[in-house]
Amino acid sequence: MQCALKFACSAAPPSSASIAPLLFSNTHNKKKKLRNGCSIRAELSDDNDPLLQAAINSASLHPLFIDPYAGCFVSTHTQMDMETKAKQYCIATKFIDDKLLSTVNHMDGLKQVVLLSDGMDTRPYRLNWPSSTIMFDISPLRVFQKAAEKLDGVGAKIPQRCLFLHVPLETPNIQETLVTKGFNGTRPSVWAIQGLPLMTLVSFEEILLTVSGMAMKGCLFFGELPAWLAETGIGNKSSMKKWINNIFMSYGFKVDMISYNEVAKRLGKVVKPGDYEKILFVAEQLRCSDDQMETWRKELQRVDEDGDEE
Repeated sequence: MQCALKFACSAAPPSSASIAPLLFSNTHNKKKKLRNGCSIRAELSDDNDPLLQAAINSASLHPLFIDPYAGCFVSTHTQMDMETKAKQYCIATKFIDDKLLSTVNHMDGLKQVVLLSDGMDTRPYRLNWPSSTIMFDISPLRVFQKAAEKLDGVGAKIPQRCLFLHVPLETPNIQETLVTKGFNGTRPSVWAIQGLPLMTLVSFEEILLTVSGMAMKGCLFFGELPAWLAETGIGNKSSMKKWINNIFMSYGFKVDMISYNEVAKRLGKVVKPGDYEKILFVAEQLRCSDDQMETWRKELQRVDEDGDEE
C-alpha cells in the first residue's frame, strides 16, 4: 500500500432498505417511550447479516494511508477503484480523525470520546490518542465482536494509558450504560458519528436527545450523516441547511455544515460537483448536561437549606 494520499474504495454499502431498523434509546426524556428497534437474529450468518456486510464494505473505504488495520476486514477479492468511488467517505474520515485529535488534545485531565459507529471503527487503535483518554464505542454488538476478533488477530492495540469500552447499540438504556461504564457528564467529552446504522429520522432524533443529555455545555458533536435524513430535497442546499439548523437547535446545538470540497482542497484532492449522499457537520452543545443541571440543583438546594438554618 502506498503512503501517499490515496483513497481505498469499494462497492457502496447495501441500501438502507436492506438494514434492520435501529432506534437509539435514552432516559433524558421520561415522557418519551423507550424504544429498541434493533433485531439481530441468531440465524444470521456472516454472509447474510446486513449490518456486518455494511460495516465490512465501509471498512474497505477507509483511507488506508492512515489506517493500517482496515485491510483485516476486507476479503481478498474486494474490488478497489481508487479514482471514482467513495472519495467522499474517505474525505470525511480524515476530517473526523483530525477534528477528534485536535479537540481531545485541548482537554485537561480525563478525556472522554464517544464514537457512534458501525462496529468496525479502527480509530481507537490507529490514532495517536493522548494519555488519560477513555473511548466509548456505541455500535451493533455482533459487528463489534467480529471486528474485535480480527483486530486482535493482527495485533492491534489500544495506546498505553488509554481505555476502550464498548456499549452495544441494542442496549435498552444507552445513557445508563455509559454512566455505569464510567462516563461523567460533568467532564468534557467529544462525540463523533460515522457509519452508525440509521433508518429513520426518529432514530437520529433519539441520538441527538442522548448526546444533548450527556454532553456538557460547549462540547462538540460532529461527523457524517446520510442526506436522506433531511425532509427536503438534497439538491436544494439552502433548504438542507435550514433543516439541519432547525433540528439541531431543537436539541440545544449550534451546527455548521462542512463543505466536502473545502476539506478535499486542504487534502490536495478534488471531488466531482453534484449532490452528495452524506452531510458533514460540526455542532456545539449550548445547553448544560443532565449531570450539570443535577449538580447545580443540589448546590442551590444546599444554599437554600443553609439560608433556612441561619
